[in-house]
Amino acid sequence: MEPIKPQTSPTPRPTPVMVPIRSLGANHRERIALHLLALEPADRYLRFGYSATDEQIRRYVDGLNFERDDIFGIYNRKLELIAMAHLAFSVDPACKSCAEFGVSVLGHARGRGYGSRLFDRAVMHARNEGVTMMFIHALSENTAMLKIARHAGAVVERDGSESEAHLVLSEATLDSRVTEIVEDQLAEMDYKFKVQAKLFRSWLAGVQEVRRGVQEAREKSRA
Repeated sequence: MEPIKPQTSPTPRPTPVMVPIRSLGANHRERIALHLLALEPADRYLRFGYSATDEQIRRYVDGLNFERDDIFGIYNRKLELIAMAHLAFSVDPACKSCAEFGVSVLGHARGRGYGSRLFDRAVMHARNEGVTMMFIHALSENTAMLKIARHAGAVVERDGSESEAHLVLSEATLDSRVTEIVEDQLAEMDYKFKVQAKLFRSWLAGVQEVRRGVQEAREKSRA
């Protein structure tokens, strides 16, 4: 009889740094479009499963249903939408407790774990909305997305050039509900701060431009 090897516990993931993730509404539709249009051709291919044209991306954004689905985004200090996720809820009554997840991150914002953070945020919200099964449909070459799914415990099934992952979600708890409320409030505060900071920088740039004009005028008058 072979000796039973002791099971090793998985290496715990380090506590992630807080990244404000904001729920996006219909008033963010144009920024969502600009984000997706800024994706490189290869990234568009991985995100949509085909080489999406500008027109196809515009149609996708125009068709977003903000009342049914949930869109989450990460803004940088310049109010550029650098990462976003789409949590689409099933419209089939037989699968009303299912949802599908899709994510995109701009090239210059890669390597910061934004995809994983958006996935965790979507999972928490889906749990709180009563979703029991989350699906991720991706091209098999989209290793980054499939890695996120596997790390979360999803089962990944490959069928040629395409893969599908499904993750069974636990029921919502008081902690998950309170955590979502707190994160929503923090993200809203962060967004408002960034808006004010951008307005202040614009005002300051205008003041500096006026000062330069006054200085140049003084120098010319002395000449």
